[in-house]
Amino acid sequence: MMERVSEHATCDLQVGGMDCASCASAIEHSLSTLEGVDDVRVDVIGGRVRVGYRNELLTTDELAGAIRRVGFTVKDESRGHVGDRDAGPESGIRPSLGVRGRSGRFATTAVSGVLLLTGLVLGWLGAESGLTMTALILSAIAGGWFIVPQGVRAARHRALDMNFLMSVAAVGAGAIGQWGEAASAMFLFSVAQLLESYSMDRARNAIKALMDLSPTEATVYRAGADVVVPASEVDIGETILVRPGQKIPLDGVVVAGRSAVNEASITGESMPVDKEPGGDVFAGSINAQGSLDIRVTRHVGDTTLARIIHAVEEAQSAQAPSQTFVDRFARIYTPVVVFAAILIAIVPPSMGLGTWETWIYRSLTMLVVACPCALVISTPITIVSGLAGAARAGILIKGGMYLERLGAITVVALDKTGTLTEGRPVVRDIVALSEHISEEEVLRLAAAVERHSEHPLARAIVELAAVRGLAIPVSVDFEALISRGTRASVDGHAIYLGNVRLIQEHGLLTPILETALLQIEASGKTAVVVATEREAVGIIAIADQVRSEANNAIAALLKHGITPVMLTGDAQGPATAVATQLGISNVHAKLLPDDKVRLVQELERNGARVAFVGDGVNDAPALATATVGVAMGVAGTDVALETADVALMADDLMKLPTAVALAQRVLGIIKQNIVFALVIKAVFLVLAATGYATLWMAVAADMGASLAVIANGLRALKVSERAAHRLHLMVTEHSAMRAE
Repeated sequence: MMERVSEHATCDLQVGGMDCASCASAIEHSLSTLEGVDDVRVDVIGGRVRVGYRNELLTTDELAGAIRRVGFTVKDESRGHVGDRDAGPESGIRPSLGVRGRSGRFATTAVSGVLLLTGLVLGWLGAESGLTMTALILSAIAGGWFIVPQGVRAARHRALDMNFLMSVAAVGAGAIGQWGEAASAMFLFSVAQLLESYSMDRARNAIKALMDLSPTEATVYRAGADVVVPASEVDIGETILVRPGQKIPLDGVVVAGRSAVNEASITGESMPVDKEPGGDVFAGSINAQGSLDIRVTRHVGDTTLARIIHAVEEAQSAQAPSQTFVDRFARIYTPVVVFAAILIAIVPPSMGLGTWETWIYRSLTMLVVACPCALVISTPITIVSGLAGAARAGILIKGGMYLERLGAITVVALDKTGTLTEGRPVVRDIVALSEHISEEEVLRLAAAVERHSEHPLARAIVELAAVRGLAIPVSVDFEALISRGTRASVDGHAIYLGNVRLIQEHGLLTPILETALLQIEASGKTAVVVATEREAVGIIAIADQVRSEANNAIAALLKHGITPVMLTGDAQGPATAVATQLGISNVHAKLLPDDKVRLVQELERNGARVAFVGDGVNDAPALATATVGVAMGVAGTDVALETADVALMADDLMKLPTAVALAQRVLGIIKQNIVFALVIKAVFLVLAATGYATLWMAVAADMGASLAVIANGLRALKVSERAAHRLHLMVTEHSAMRAE
C-alpha cells in the first residue's frame, strides 16, 4: 500500500487490454464510483489512465483494483506523474503494448473458427442437427470466452460496452435458435478484437519508437577510466565518450574531438551536422565519424528528446475539438440506439406486424450497430499518428487542438530578424568616397575601430576583414558613442564610424554623401559611414541575410492559400526590402512587442486564423495571443519549447509549410474517418431495422469499419513524407514560373 503524503494526488496507471472507446467508458465508470476520485482521463492510444484522487481516502492499489474489476490488467502502477522529468523516460509509464491474454485470445478464436467451420460443413452435408448445433454452440462459447465475462463485468458497473452488447446479441440469437448467427458473431468479433489490438499497437509503437531513440547506457570517464553505466546515473558536468556509430545518450557540449552528427531524431534533418569543441549535441542523435568527449549538461529525464517525448505523450490527452464533438455525440447515440432496439423488439410484434422471433432478431442486430467504436476511435488514432509523424520530422505539436488549429490557419505572421533572415548581419557593399582611399583601406580602417566592439554590425565588419586576409592596424582610445557609433585612434588619426547623426555633428554631411545614404537605406541596408576628422572617406552597407529557404517557404504557404504577413521591430526600409524579395505584400515595421499583439488581435477580429512565427522568447506575448504560436529552431531551448504551441526543432523555415501541410492532411483524414463511420452506422441501422442485415453482417460491418478508420488514421504516421513531396512539387513549380 502506498504511503499517503498529501490530500490530493495524481497518478498514471498503465492498462492492458484497452483498445476501444467502450473500454474507456467501462474504466471511467468503475473509477468514478470510488469515493475520493476527482478526475479520470483515459488515454486509449497510450494505454494509460490518469486519475486525480484524494489519497487520504484511496491508494493506487484500490484504483488499480477498480480497473481490474471491469476486466483489464494494470501492468505497472504509477510512480508519480508520467511527465516527471526527474524520473526520466525510462522510469515513466510506457504505453501498453499488449492485449490481456493475447495468446489465450488467439487460441480461443482459432478454436471458435474451427468449430464454426465444422458446424457449417456438417449442416451443409445434412448431418444430424444435434451434432451441428453442438459444434456451433461450442464455437460461440470459445469465441465469447473472454468477451462474455468482460461484458458481464461492464454490465455490473452499468456500462454499455461493446462486449456487453455483443454478449446480449449472441445469447439472444441462441435463445431464438439462431446458433449459426451467434457463433458467427462471436467468432468475427473475437477476430476483429485481435486485429484491432494489433492495429492499435502500431500507433502505440510510434511513441515507443521515440523512446527507443535514446540509449540507456553511457560510457563515462570516472577515476581515470571509461566506465559503462546506466544513462540515468550520469550527473551534469561529467564527461562521456561517444564512439563512431554510437548514439549520444545525453545532451551536452563537445569538449574534445570532431565529428559529423546525424540529428534527424531531434530536428528531422537528415544531413549530418559538423561538431567540434564548444558545439551542442543532443541525446538520440548519432555520432557518424570521429570520437567525441562530451560534457553532460542535462540529466536523462531533462534532455531535449525527453522533453519531446513528454510533450507528445501529454499531447495525446489534450482532446481536439473534433474529438470532443465525437465523444459528446457517442454518449447520446449509444443509449438512443439501444432504446430503439428495445422498441423494435417489443412494439411491432405487439401490434401483430410480424413474429416475435423476427423482430427480436432485428433488435439484436441493432444492438451490434449501437456501439460507436469506429466513430470514437477515428479521431484519436489519427491525431496520435499525426503527432508522432510530426515529431519524427522535427515538428513538435503540443496537442490535437493545436494540430487542428494549424490545419485551419489562413494567415501566417512572421517576425523578420532570425525568422525570415539569418539574424546575422553581413557586409553587402563598400563604397569609397575619396579618390585617395580604396575600398580595401575603408574596410581596414573600419575593422581597426570595430575590433573593440561587440555590436553585431561591428562583428560583420571584422569578420569580412578576416575573410579577406587584411592586416588590421592597431587602434587605441576606443570609445562607444551612444546611439551614434564609435571612434578610435588609428596611426595617430581619429577615425569615426557611425550613422548620419554622427556625421552631421562633425559637419561632414555633403549632398553627395546624403544621396548615397538615401540610396543605401532605400535598398534595405544599414549604412555605416567611415570618416576622419576632416571628411567622410567611405560607406559600408550592411544587411541581414535572407534565409536561403525563405523564398520557397513563402511560395509554399501561398500555394496552401495562406497569406504571409511580416511583423517586425526593424526599420521600414530593411523590412520592405526583405518583404519585396520574398513576395510579402503586408508589412508592419518599427513594432514593439505590444504592437505585434495588437496587430495579431486585429487580424483575428477580422476573421483570420493566425499562426505567429517567432523565436519563443522576445515574441512570447504574440505567440500566446495568436491562434497558434510557432517557435523555430528551438532544439535545446527551454523557453521556446514551453512557450510555443508548435515548435520547429530545426532552424529551417521550410518546416513551417511542412507542418501546415501535415496538419491539413491530418484534418482531411479525420473528416474522412468521421464521415465513413457515420455513413456505415446509418446504413446498417436502416438495414437492421428493415431486416436486410444479419447479425454476422452487422458484426463484420461494425468491426470492419473500426479497422478501416484505424488503418486510415495510421496513414498520418507518414504524412511528413507526403507533405515533403507535395511541397517539393509546389516549390519546383513556383521556381519554374519565376524563371519564365
